[in-house]
Amino acid sequence: MSAGQLHPGQYPIDDDLVRRLIAGQFPQWAGLAVARFPSGGTVNAMYRLGDCMVVRLPLIEGGAGDVASEREWLPRLAPLLPTSVPEVLGAGKPAEGYPWPWSVYGWLAGRNPEPDSLAEPGPLAKDLAGFVVAMRSVDLPGAPRAHRGGPVAALDVETRAAIAELRRIPQEDVDCDAAIAVWEDALRAPGWDGPPVWLHGDLMPGNLLVDGDRLASVIDFGCTGVGDPACDLFPAWNLLPPGAREVFREALDVDDATWIRGRGRTLSQALIALPYYRRTNPSMAKNARHVIRAVLGER
Repeated sequence: MSAGQLHPGQYPIDDDLVRRLIAGQFPQWAGLAVARFPSGGTVNAMYRLGDCMVVRLPLIEGGAGDVASEREWLPRLAPLLPTSVPEVLGAGKPAEGYPWPWSVYGWLAGRNPEPDSLAEPGPLAKDLAGFVVAMRSVDLPGAPRAHRGGPVAALDVETRAAIAELRRIPQEDVDCDAAIAVWEDALRAPGWDGPPVWLHGDLMPGNLLVDGDRLASVIDFGCTGVGDPACDLFPAWNLLPPGAREVFREALDVDDATWIRGRGRTLSQALIALPYYRRTNPSMAKNARHVIRAVLGER
């Protein structure tokens, strides 16, 4: 991959392309300023459009399906959720050589929370639990299968491959034997035997916006759908310290098996992300290291 690329096959997006796309399809916004918005996201490029909008364009073909999913489900989910979510203002089409659909959203103010800088994490834990409960309570027909909603065992090959790769990167100092033990705990845990529930599916700090230390908005619903409720326990380890982690768990009334699956899923995501992004996406690599420390620190 060339410098600055996160993935093979990534499409080169710049300010000029975004201006041309806007001018050609949304001429009413053609005079607004366009500026790349720094983001730790891995699938989309984000550009501010004026003061009140943001343009989101997939970087790779695999992200194109998320665009259609968000256009269909965000308007239906928004009135059912306790926090703000992105509002689609414009549905862009392939043009100017750019091959995939893209969208314009209303801008949502706030900052991404940092795991080690939360002054009062308890209220945020309750806010996050309230969002997850609201998602689980959604009853909309025709729900898609969530991107991460299947059985834990589906991640086994990729997770073990990542652990093997991390053994070859001693500078990351990952206790790979401990990681395998946690992962095998998750594999042994009973699977979800209830009906599939609605999930956000990607509750990473980069997809949360806070005002102070309170949850203001949740963004990036490209992975949304129904599946195992363990998939929305990610914040317990990728954001919350131990005390607030327990607040989160108690607010959700999570049983032991679901908690163990959630811990394993969160660790799996971090183990896979760290070797992949360690040289290309500092934000993702930093959070992956945090997750690994948080999970293995519980043993």
